[in-house]
Amino acid sequence: MTLTPHLQELSKKLSGELFYDDLIKSIYATDASVYRMLPLAVAYPKNKEDIKELINFAKTHKISLTPRTAGTSLAGQCVGEGIVVDVSKYFTKIIAVDEKAQTVTVQPGVVRDALNNHLRPHGLFFSPNTSTSNRCMIGGMVGNNSSGTTSIQYGVTRDKVQEIHAILSDGSEVVFNEISREDFQSKTKQNNLEGHIYKSIYTELNSEAVQNQIIENFPKPEIHRRNTGYAIDELIKSDVFSKSDEKFNMCKLLSGSEGTLAFTTQITLKLDKLPPTEVVVVAVHFDSIESCMSAVALTMKHNLYACEMMDKTILDCTKHNKTQLENRQFIVKDPKAILICEVRANTSSEVMVLADKLIEDIKASNLSYAYPKLVGEDVNKANNLRSAGLGLLGNIIGDKKSAACIEDTAVALPDLANYISEFSVLMKGYNQEAIYYAHAGAGELHLRPILNLKKAEDVILFRKITTDVAHLVKKYKGSMSGEHGDGIVRAEFIPMMIGDENYTILKKIKTAFDADNIFNPGKIVDAFKMDESLRYQPDRVEPEIESLFDFSKSQGILREAEKCNGSGDCRKLPEFGGTMCPSYRATRNEKDTTRARANALREFLTSSNKPNPFNHKELKEVFDLCLSCKACASECPSSVDVAALKAEFQYQYQKANGISLRTKAFAYNNKLNRYGSLFPKLSNFVFSNGFTSSILKKSLKVAKERSLPFISEKSLNKRFKSIKNQLVVKGKIKTVYFFNDEFLNYLDASIGEDAIHLLTALNYEVKLVKHAESGRSFLSKGLLEQAKDLANKNVSIFKDLVTVETPLIGIEPSAILTFRDEYLKLAEDNSSAEALSKNTFLIEEFIQKEIELGNIKSEQFTLESRTIKFHGHCHQKSLGNQLSSFAVLNLPKNYKVTIIPSGCCGMAGSFGYEEEHYEVSMNIGEQTLFPAVRKASKDTIIAANGTSCRHQIKDGTQRIAKHPITILREALLN
Repeated sequence: MTLTPHLQELSKKLSGELFYDDLIKSIYATDASVYRMLPLAVAYPKNKEDIKELINFAKTHKISLTPRTAGTSLAGQCVGEGIVVDVSKYFTKIIAVDEKAQTVTVQPGVVRDALNNHLRPHGLFFSPNTSTSNRCMIGGMVGNNSSGTTSIQYGVTRDKVQEIHAILSDGSEVVFNEISREDFQSKTKQNNLEGHIYKSIYTELNSEAVQNQIIENFPKPEIHRRNTGYAIDELIKSDVFSKSDEKFNMCKLLSGSEGTLAFTTQITLKLDKLPPTEVVVVAVHFDSIESCMSAVALTMKHNLYACEMMDKTILDCTKHNKTQLENRQFIVKDPKAILICEVRANTSSEVMVLADKLIEDIKASNLSYAYPKLVGEDVNKANNLRSAGLGLLGNIIGDKKSAACIEDTAVALPDLANYISEFSVLMKGYNQEAIYYAHAGAGELHLRPILNLKKAEDVILFRKITTDVAHLVKKYKGSMSGEHGDGIVRAEFIPMMIGDENYTILKKIKTAFDADNIFNPGKIVDAFKMDESLRYQPDRVEPEIESLFDFSKSQGILREAEKCNGSGDCRKLPEFGGTMCPSYRATRNEKDTTRARANALREFLTSSNKPNPFNHKELKEVFDLCLSCKACASECPSSVDVAALKAEFQYQYQKANGISLRTKAFAYNNKLNRYGSLFPKLSNFVFSNGFTSSILKKSLKVAKERSLPFISEKSLNKRFKSIKNQLVVKGKIKTVYFFNDEFLNYLDASIGEDAIHLLTALNYEVKLVKHAESGRSFLSKGLLEQAKDLANKNVSIFKDLVTVETPLIGIEPSAILTFRDEYLKLAEDNSSAEALSKNTFLIEEFIQKEIELGNIKSEQFTLESRTIKFHGHCHQKSLGNQLSSFAVLNLPKNYKVTIIPSGCCGMAGSFGYEEEHYEVSMNIGEQTLFPAVRKASKDTIIAANGTSCRHQIKDGTQRIAKHPITILREALLN
């Protein structure tokens, strides 16, 4: 019997939202693990009453509730076949900060780094620090008992949780906090579920024999990272069960319980004072894993604040990601492993002494061959490189991937070298070159085998390797789960790890809390099989998906989508910088993340039974708010190119469903602008007059609030012909070919003229040849055949003209950078396209290179003072670097330039014009860009190098933004 009518009724009762359509269910079927479970529905509760309704529904209909925040769990905690309850959208309040008590009270959907930004003015912070800290949330950190890099100094999440407000399985509210022995006994006498829970725990743990049994079988107590099962070993330390002074706190049990015992609605955390401000990282390089492991104990004698490891596999992955390539500049030669050792002190001299002492000891050990000291921004780069480790593993091309199954083992630090030695022998027995990275200083390495879980033989290995490693961990009395939790992948091994008698106690505790097993079943106790419910059906016949774009570097479009491993980098908020993902930042809906788009495409392409597997309205919906900013291709550690996926989807979808009038109008805007340029004054009157423009907007479904761009009075081609004879180059440095893109030619011709005059004055010969438009408008609307035709034409025209000495340069980032991006996936003459891409530059990039060569000097520009705020185009950020524009604008000696730390402006070509996207477009602009522009004084020059960006700034702030080249031309000395 279908539950759809009941879900419809439930939806009416909720203040929040309930979704049970195929798209949302497919998006929430996976997390950052290897598992897939299609849920019955997904709920976004707004308040406690909504959660109570969901609990009542689950009990009535005998289904499960799986709590979820950012969904970055690696063990399958966030997938389930019932209702996934996502609290990341509405349960996001920081309720109170008690500076005196050093505590903070939050809802579970508060992002860890956002919390610390809020706490910084108070001189406090929440210390557990995961690699996902700019998107992971406190509820998930409590559920997994997260640790991160700082645990060697500050401990783990369990150590910080003081109070939890929760809703129990009968819908009753309860507050768990520190209580006296007498209060504990009083609670056992309560005639309600809370009382039953306390009484059950007392009954199960009171026996001295049981306590000894727990101590004997649980991981060594000095292993501070341990999540194996429920933390009954922590409970027996209290004065209820021993002669200690420690009071009982049920929060110890709920921390690490993965949402299987109760539904948390509020959390009070103990905070730490901010660490010393002066930081040095010593990046210790090793020729072998063995040398690295032998050095850990030595380095840990130096009171480190972090001791993190990366192996060669991880480091090699960083070579193929633009962002991480910039972060790895400190690496010397080709190390087999690196230890990132962080020391801190209150002064720079003190911290340097600490770093030097550490290096002195390392040198004396003869274990390392290099140990560069990193300070300032280089520290952040090294930490960002390390944090990207999980996502970078998605860069491994093909079906073999790093499998998260044994990646969370922790042993006592004195056992680490021997444990890793035995582990390596075990892996060699399976012909495995395992991956080693993460928290060496805490005795925990994220060890991963490389497996193809699409193949049954590797699924068998998945279980065999995990089982063998479980036995090895048990030998060292370690923890199978240090910080990532048991989930699906490790819960099966809990009886082995802690003994059957202790496991029976865990089951009884689960039953006491949740007799109907509605809270996240299959995790921790009564576990799902670790080799079932995988993302991929073993030995299935992989569908062959034809595409017009060339995705061969990823072995096809399906594998391009499969590169997304769910690490959730696309969920980071504007305050943490970067561009990805603009639409998620606006809506805070999982549906609008890069991850959701990749996952949905994978789901539907894999399972579609249609002749055209792209022909699904669900895919149209999930790609609808993608702005094709391209940030995912560089910011996502897995480098999933969702902009290319969207363009391919649009092309394939339109094959079956046709092309709308508006899509054609935007795609063919260059042709329309050419017609408009015949009578520019008339065209601009039509665009600006309220009556005529409203008719035009309404017919094309353009937002009524949006202004329309004006046609230049004379195209750049015509301007160039009229000024060509005036362009006298004195002492020519080199010749450049100038790409007169479609936006420049008809809409921004004055900027093109500024560029030509500037380059000529700087002694560069500028050549314009007849060429095709870039194809950007066609690409943005999925008209890939037209874009391919233009790519072939332009490659044919420029391949014999453009060289190292005669580069191709352009003004509009979205146009000129097609030569470095899409043309490589479209052009039939691939080798020529590749060669051409290496000598094609955004004009600011070209000028920056010439500055470095000494060909352009500050002395050629004014000494007047100006203040400039610059906003960079998304494609420049993704495929180039904003620093080139920064360098150009800083050429005049007294120009003071700052880069606005904005992501996408929100316009994204035609996106911001479309009536259904206008609100999201402006929301994106309001996140960082508009406030920064409004805050700038009237004397401050606003600069932006994208035509869409300048238009968005004008509509959003009523300020005129100039192109950097126009500013530079105006600064030229005569």
